[in-house]
Amino acid sequence: MEKNIYRFILKYSFKEQIVLLMVTGVSFPFLYYSYDLPKLIINHIKDSANQAYRGGGLASVKANHLFGMDFGAVNWLMLLSVVFLALTIVNGGFKYFINVYKGRLGERMLRRMRYQLYSRILCFPLPHFKKISVGEIIAMLIAETVTLGEFVGDAVATPIFQGGLLLVPLYFILMQNPWLGLAAVALYPGQGYLIPKMQKRINEHNKRRIRTQRGLSERLGEAVGGALEIHANDTSRFERADFSDRLYTQYYTRLRIFILKFLVKYINNTADKVTPFFFFTIGGYLVLQGQLDIGALVAVIGAQKDLAGPWGELLTFYQSKDNARIMYEQVVQQFAPPGTSDEQGQLVEPERIEPLKGEVQLANVSFSEDGRLKIVDNVSARFALDNHIAVVGTGASGKEELGLMLARLLPPSGGKITIGGENIADWPEAISGRRVGFVAQHSYLFSGTIDSNLFYALKHKPLSEGPSSPERQALMAEAVRTGNPPLDVAAEWIDYAAAGAGSKAELRERALEILKLTEMEDDVYHVGLLSVIDPAKRPDLAKSVLEARHALRERLAEPSFAQLVELFDRKRYNDNASVAENLLFGTPVGDAFDMERLAGNAYVRQVLDKTGLTGLILGMGREAATTMVELFAGLPPGSELFEQYSFISADELPEFQALLTRVGTSGLDQLKEEDKNRLLNLPFKLIPARHRLDLIDANFKQRILEARDVFRDGLPPELRGAVAFFDFESYNAAATLQDNVLFGKVAYGQPRGAQRVGALIQEVLETLELRGSVMEAGLGYNIGSAGSRLSGAQRQKLAIARVVLKRPDLLILNDALAALDSSSQSRVLENLRAEFKGRGLVAVLNRAELARNFDRVLVMRSGKLVEEGAVAELNRAGSAFHEMVAAE
Repeated sequence: MEKNIYRFILKYSFKEQIVLLMVTGVSFPFLYYSYDLPKLIINHIKDSANQAYRGGGLASVKANHLFGMDFGAVNWLMLLSVVFLALTIVNGGFKYFINVYKGRLGERMLRRMRYQLYSRILCFPLPHFKKISVGEIIAMLIAETVTLGEFVGDAVATPIFQGGLLLVPLYFILMQNPWLGLAAVALYPGQGYLIPKMQKRINEHNKRRIRTQRGLSERLGEAVGGALEIHANDTSRFERADFSDRLYTQYYTRLRIFILKFLVKYINNTADKVTPFFFFTIGGYLVLQGQLDIGALVAVIGAQKDLAGPWGELLTFYQSKDNARIMYEQVVQQFAPPGTSDEQGQLVEPERIEPLKGEVQLANVSFSEDGRLKIVDNVSARFALDNHIAVVGTGASGKEELGLMLARLLPPSGGKITIGGENIADWPEAISGRRVGFVAQHSYLFSGTIDSNLFYALKHKPLSEGPSSPERQALMAEAVRTGNPPLDVAAEWIDYAAAGAGSKAELRERALEILKLTEMEDDVYHVGLLSVIDPAKRPDLAKSVLEARHALRERLAEPSFAQLVELFDRKRYNDNASVAENLLFGTPVGDAFDMERLAGNAYVRQVLDKTGLTGLILGMGREAATTMVELFAGLPPGSELFEQYSFISADELPEFQALLTRVGTSGLDQLKEEDKNRLLNLPFKLIPARHRLDLIDANFKQRILEARDVFRDGLPPELRGAVAFFDFESYNAAATLQDNVLFGKVAYGQPRGAQRVGALIQEVLETLELRGSVMEAGLGYNIGSAGSRLSGAQRQKLAIARVVLKRPDLLILNDALAALDSSSQSRVLENLRAEFKGRGLVAVLNRAELARNFDRVLVMRSGKLVEEGAVAELNRAGSAFHEMVAAE
């Protein structure tokens, strides 16, 4: 990027700035005549009035001639007024055009700047990310660049435009009388001397403000990222003190800025009020002496009022110019760390990318972050590309850095690495990113679904155009205009061929195979069972699930399974479902019939009133609350009994105690509506088979069944989509795949009931060959921010599968299996060795024992390669490898 903000502005917006200057220049004559016309109008009124008074009426006033036409006094006044109005509209139009043009230009340049900075981030050397915080980068890229973007539109046009707005009325004043012109600018020299000096001090404080603001963002990010450590070590008071200290520094710095800024404003406002004093005294004296007409004085006073705005804008611009210059220089400096790679290395696309062949050779490879301590020290080795190599060593042996250098993710400080005789440092990222696979110990997953992360390594470039529309075409044109790449994110990016697939269906099939290889198959299957699909988009799967439902019902009819599930039946009360589920007999869609707040729904209350259940359920709520308070009042909040048996949480218990006290005092009928709803909601949570409180009898069940019909038959049109009702012959679009297959509730009290039902569902699905379809649904599972909804082991399995899917010629596992348990490590590693038979595999291992089946082992210690060879050669008494295996 350009080192100076004005160079950046002129390089990318020179033509636009010229347009602004031209429009600004054209506007000045119109502005000048808008000051001159009031003088003409007032003098015409004065002269016409004097002539009419002396000559006996308006008819005696001398006519004005224009374009061969005569205009009387009134007509001439109207004409001048209309011209003045037209000039006002034209001048406003000029301002409107200039402001909109500046705003659009500023936003375009802001987009260009942010894209360039983002591109710089993608080119940062990996060690640099250890020295900066995410909060600091975000603050610079998002918050600080807004000010720069706003300044870009003002950089050239504002001083010219505002200067013109200042000079035009000043010139007009001088043309009326030189003394008035001097009075108008009498205080400007003093302001011009004081304000720059004060602005220099403001700039110094602004530099400090920027630094402290970045530190504040960094500390805030650390507090969020380190929340676990803060709670675990009881350091919240220290963190509060540290943050408060930083806030004071920020407060004090901003206070100094405010004091100086408003002092500048005070000086300007005072000067603006003093100038009219000169006009009233000097101008009034000149009028009395007959050296200035009254119209000119009024016009001059009007013009003087317009001097304050441009002068203030110019002073503000001077302030913002220095702020923008300082901020731009600091941002550019932060985004240009030593070792930043060339952006073209990421964007160049070779005509053809051939598979890697030949031999991997490391020649005196070294790496040092600070130029002094060598983390990797003169390592030399060579092996065939189809070999499987294990790299072992202690934590500080340099093995991870060696893996990063082999993947071309870390440039060697010395020596070189070649593959097939080519120095990998000369490769563009298109080669290393597609032909070499790398998985780190702590792999990063992006927010989204499992499949979006799984297919991420296949999105190298758009392979076909996106949907064509005027909006998308405008988007692409605007991208080119702002220096962004004309790459449509809505295009087809997934390279099926790279994964060995010819279609989306084949790709998903291949993805499921690889998930099995990384032992993530069961995880995806289970989240698939809990997924909700749209039957309109997957009618085939919905139909198959209904077949599975019928098949499961047949199996549940067998004596050994008959007691495990209570199936849904519209004519029967389900003892293993809650009262709310029995009333709705369906799955809520949206929040209208939220099970936790069902009593607050107006339609539900209407149904309860109509069926006479309101009073009965209210009384049940009081009894349930009384029982819960008596049973659980003495238990500590963390007791597992709350989770297992109570439908009132430990936090709610005191509130219900107070509620029962109010009931005892005033009775149920006198309760507020909010308290009634709380008591009504309690029985809705009751499950007879689980909560054995003897509150639900046969009569109550029958009345709920009657209310069920009333609820369904009388549902208003606006609420008909708020419940997906249970129907054995229909797929429930609001329920999960598992609930659709089950179509009932697992019975409470059955030994290992949930596990047995789960195994039975799995058996039915596999018999119908639906396991793959369920896993496909699981691919759409949202894994949360950075994969937070997955365990550490699951994240690593998914990261490995992501890289394997793109079929690299060389796979580098950089301690990627450390998050897995010992047996899983061994199995997944063997699966990968089988998958990569005939292709290269370099595994940096956390356990030397895992290296036993590899073709060759490299043993690292303190940055040096101390041993290499086959396991049989190295596994001898006294060898470094043997000591590492024995230590495990």
